[in-house]
Amino acid sequence: MADAERSSGPVGAFSGTAVTASPRPGLHAARLGLWLIAGVLAIRQVTALLATPPAERLTVLETWVGPEGVLHVKGSLYDSTRFTGTPFGGLVLKPLTKAAEDALGWGWTFGTLLLVAALGLIAARALPQPVGRRAALLAAPVAVSLLMLSLPVRNALYLGQTSIIPVLLVLLGCFVVRGQRAGGALIGLAAALQPTMLLFAPLLWRTERRRAAASTGLTFAACTALAWAALPHDSHTYWVHHMAGVGLGGRADALGNQSLHGALLRSGLTGPLEIALFLALGAAVVALALRRAVAYARDGQLLLAVAVTGCAAIAVSPTAWQHQLLWVLITVVGRVGRRAADRPLWPVAVIAVMTLPTKALLPPTALLDPLRDNVVLLAALAAATCVPFLSRTAEHYRRPVPTRYAAPVPARWRRVPLVPALRRVLTRPSLLLELLLIRVTYAAYSQVRLVAAGDRATAERHGHQIHSLERALHLDVEHWVNHTVAATPWLNHFLSFYYETFHFVVPLAVLGVLYVRRPADYRWARTALGFATLIGLLGFWLYPLAPPRLMPGLGFVDTVHGVQDFARPDYGAMTAVTNQYAAMPSLHFGWALFCGVVIAVVAPRRWMKALGLLHPLFTVTAIVGTANHWVLDAVGGATVVGLGFALTYLLQGPRAAEAGRAAREPVPEPAVR
Repeated sequence: MADAERSSGPVGAFSGTAVTASPRPGLHAARLGLWLIAGVLAIRQVTALLATPPAERLTVLETWVGPEGVLHVKGSLYDSTRFTGTPFGGLVLKPLTKAAEDALGWGWTFGTLLLVAALGLIAARALPQPVGRRAALLAAPVAVSLLMLSLPVRNALYLGQTSIIPVLLVLLGCFVVRGQRAGGALIGLAAALQPTMLLFAPLLWRTERRRAAASTGLTFAACTALAWAALPHDSHTYWVHHMAGVGLGGRADALGNQSLHGALLRSGLTGPLEIALFLALGAAVVALALRRAVAYARDGQLLLAVAVTGCAAIAVSPTAWQHQLLWVLITVVGRVGRRAADRPLWPVAVIAVMTLPTKALLPPTALLDPLRDNVVLLAALAAATCVPFLSRTAEHYRRPVPTRYAAPVPARWRRVPLVPALRRVLTRPSLLLELLLIRVTYAAYSQVRLVAAGDRATAERHGHQIHSLERALHLDVEHWVNHTVAATPWLNHFLSFYYETFHFVVPLAVLGVLYVRRPADYRWARTALGFATLIGLLGFWLYPLAPPRLMPGLGFVDTVHGVQDFARPDYGAMTAVTNQYAAMPSLHFGWALFCGVVIAVVAPRRWMKALGLLHPLFTVTAIVGTANHWVLDAVGGATVVGLGFALTYLLQGPRAAEAGRAAREPVPEPAVR
């Protein structure tokens, strides 16, 4: 694209412009550190792959080029439907069968890593201009690291897939190779390997690169014709019988197929109705996506235009398996939102979708199954059709509405806050981003809580230690409280209900009210709760502890879960659901105390403060009375909450007394220059 930075008219060439800058010492160290992280991630991927038993890794590659692979067997490539590539792909791979077979393992893995590194470097150099010095220097290692973390790359490494190659060929043709014919030839070669890449031909045509578009079509036709001449039966099977690969590979309604076709099949539609709806929706998506992509290309955001077109290709492909979904990750280059605080929403959402399992993004409820089963497809459709990426000529593209901060409040110690940049933010954070972060954090909390489970003998030994210490301190009231509760039916039902219900309801309600009414206090409270939870997880890992209800011989009654069978190694079915030894510290009491403190600090009336402080009192009664925690567990919970508030104070400084009033004042618009 000639002079893309200063022109918004039709483009003449697709080319990325790198910003050259002499790095400052701080930026140089940051770039070095990020490259080190990228290298560690690459080593981790290789280590994890080679640690997998040989029979379980590179299974797709083994299916293709192994001793019994389809490329060794005489006859049709598609007799077993295990080979899902185009006939041209089989024609290219077949001469490489012996070399690929010898390279299974180290050679193939390192070759894939090189392709990923090249992909990240090209994407970093093709960032839409203007690019600041910091972004220009740090983009490459960040891009490579994100690619290494992404599920498509991890699957490609684990399975031995070649799906990175078409994406790399398209980026090479758009941003690296000089000359329209050569660039179009590379894109045509990508289309010969993955037919939906033909969508880039109309993008080239409508952005005044008609020679490149023609070269794309001619290269695709020539490669397909060559394969048809060499493999006529296979070509007829692929293009006619299977309609461009439909039905090859795994079941089209499998969760891994993140295309419109797969989503419609999972919804229960089949037959001509499903096909007609798929074609209609696909045509609408392509038309809208190409219109947006052309606009972004003419605006100078070439990488975004290519990514939007790739997302449309994902949606309209008959089968878009997870290792083919890298286009969604590339859309992080688009800018969304007028406010500076809104800018992270789209990148964080895309990175979460492309790096985390779907169960970490959405709760495991049946109502959310359609969203969870199609989350990557929904991200691709959003990027292709409706995400409002800003134009470079938009008012807030380079100068978003700035974040507002409270006036500094003097601290008790001279060096507080330790991180002055974390001043008290007055503007309300993005709700979607907060919900996503809360869900991901809770999923990580649940996973770490399970991983940190100790063995039964260690947990019971720690239980005896706590019991002995409480007896020495005359705090061993658990047995008396537990049996009193068990002998009083109404109290038993009330405390059991309180234990199971209010642990999550009250913290979410407190955070919700703060988000709506006191956004500055919401950030302060959310940060303190996060620190307390992280420290609590460390306690679960270092000190697995059996609660009173799981201590044989002490006579406690489990009033919530029922009688446990101590003769069984796992104490019954509950151990398979959660970590039964996550007792020290008690986050049940810790979260309740957090809520009480926050309400006592921010509530405007005394009766509200008193009501808030009743919650930790009821909670400590419930956890002790139901035999789910020792008294010292509650002490541990109070300790981690205190540490959470202390860390927040040290990093951000004291809570701003006027934050609530200032946050409700109108936000001034920035001066436009």
